[in-house]
Amino acid sequence: MRIDVWSDYACPFCYIGKSRLEHALSQFPDRDKVEVVFRSFQLDPTARTDESRDIHEMLASKYGMTRDKAKAMNAQLAEQAQGVGLQFNFDTLVPTNTFDGHRLSHYAATKGKDKELTERLLKAYFTDSVNIGKHDVLASLAAEVGLDTDEVSAVLNSDAYTAEVNQDIDAARQLNVTGVPFFVFNNKYAVSGAQPGPVFTEVLDTVWAEEQSKPALQVVGQPKSQAPDGEGCDDGSCSI
Repeated sequence: MRIDVWSDYACPFCYIGKSRLEHALSQFPDRDKVEVVFRSFQLDPTARTDESRDIHEMLASKYGMTRDKAKAMNAQLAEQAQGVGLQFNFDTLVPTNTFDGHRLSHYAATKGKDKELTERLLKAYFTDSVNIGKHDVLASLAAEVGLDTDEVSAVLNSDAYTAEVNQDIDAARQLNVTGVPFFVFNNKYAVSGAQPGPVFTEVLDTVWAEEQSKPALQVVGQPKSQAPDGEGCDDGSCSI
């Protein structure tokens, strides 16, 4: 089974939804046969890496509300995060552009470290309050998960993996995805938003049952006797 997950590092529901999916997978008997692939998405492509406003001010401006209302919303989000074992520090969070983080995650995938880097970047943004849009910060975080510092610097100082990030974003557009997280199971079932754990469990069970009911692949045109020996046939989302 394959699960494609479109998300952004600046999306609180993406971190919550990721944790809920992972919890559901931890209880899924065949979790070792499930491949999770994180896909890039940007909630705000125009975001600056040197933003002077804090997240409360930015949300107040975006949604036309008071700063106090924005703080109250963020406090509710932080409470939801605590429910899945996450700590969100909105008062010290550093808003930034996530494009280079997405580029770096595509590089990390070539080294088998994309899941580790995804988790580290989310924690760095929501818990550690560091600017994940800065190259030196990204290089340091990448080193923490075992990536080569020189190679990471070379990637960040070039346009490497820009095409891959844009391809993910285009794929989301073709699916009419306007908010994240967005989970696609076997290119057939979709879950939008950080849904409760039982929703993920139900979809996992449904997709897995369908997988097992598929007939075995039959090879036509080669008698068995001529075959070479050894061969065999959950509750919210962040919107743009």
